[in-house]
Amino acid sequence: MSLFAFFADTAHGAEKVDGVFPAFDATYFPSQIFWLIVTFGALYFILSRMILPRLGANLERRSDTIADDLDEAARLNEQAEDAQQALEVNLAKARTGARATVQQAEAKMAEEIAAETRKVDEQLEQKLDAAEARIAELRRQAMSNVEAVATDATEAILQRLGMTLTKPEIEQAVSEAVKG
Repeated sequence: MSLFAFFADTAHGAEKVDGVFPAFDATYFPSQIFWLIVTFGALYFILSRMILPRLGANLERRSDTIADDLDEAARLNEQAEDAQQALEVNLAKARTGARATVQQAEAKMAEEIAAETRKVDEQLEQKLDAAEARIAELRRQAMSNVEAVATDATEAILQRLGMTLTKPEIEQAVSEAVKG
């Protein structure tokens, strides 16, 4: 017997069939429908009054937390960007200051080197002048000694050759020969 035939028979007052599953027995349908309505009503009441509001509140709280966190992240990002810009400005100022300090140090060192160079040049010039004067004095002394030695040698040579000249004549002749 088919299920449709079973329901058709029970609807028209047919006798109960033994071995039919009770849930499919038409005599129990009104009570099943009652308990179905009561169960779904209670379930609807519990879901709509207790569970769904809590879930909604949790979702709302979660949404608010996420929105607050995003706002905080945006604010912190702006602060980080401002700090980055301030850092870049400070770095640029520091680089400019460092360049100026280096240029000042280079200029100061150049001045110090120039002053030291002038001082050394002056000292060398003084030493050169003193050395030239000393050389000139030594040359003069050497020349006077040379003239004296040349005069003595000339006198000795002339005596061997048998010539006689006076000392002033020999000195004058040697002096002219040395100078000229």
